[in-house]
Amino acid sequence: MAQIYRQIGEKYGVQYSDTEILNRYRRAYEQPWGRSRLRYVNDGRPFWQYIVSSSTGCSDSQYFEELYNYYTTEKAWHLCDPDAEKVFKTLRNAGVKLAVVSNFDTRLRPVLRALNCDYWFDAVAVSAEVEAEKPNPTIFIKACELLGVKPEDAIHVGDDRRNDVWGARDAGCDA
Repeated sequence: MAQIYRQIGEKYGVQYSDTEILNRYRRAYEQPWGRSRLRYVNDGRPFWQYIVSSSTGCSDSQYFEELYNYYTTEKAWHLCDPDAEKVFKTLRNAGVKLAVVSNFDTRLRPVLRALNCDYWFDAVAVSAEVEAEKPNPTIFIKACELLGVKPEDAIHVGDDRRNDVWGARDAGCDA
């Protein structure tokens, strides 16, 4: 992320190193987002403009738009595990319903399509659409509703103890 912010930003005058950008990004991302209780509202532009300018010191709107649009393409993302598709197909063939539950903006669906993995899932609960971010139980409950399952019959798998484990458990899911 920091490398991309720097590389795209160099033509707009960004001079921070990757390390400096990453440190500034982390500080900005950890700050309470005061405009709303949600960081990701609709396309998330106000939040991401704040993050980008805080991380790079550059508030040029052309820079922001180029960077923002980059993150809507498959160039910005990749699937880490080449066997992921096999795993998801096996689960679906076994009758398991699958959903994505993500704190993200409305670009998530196009990103999943660009990565050609959107069809792996029966539902997508994205915070910008649900108007609740993990660990808020609402997003997990909405995912269960979209799948047509009760929370007590759902298992959430994630990588963050607070957002994924505690949030899912507060919604009545296993995690």
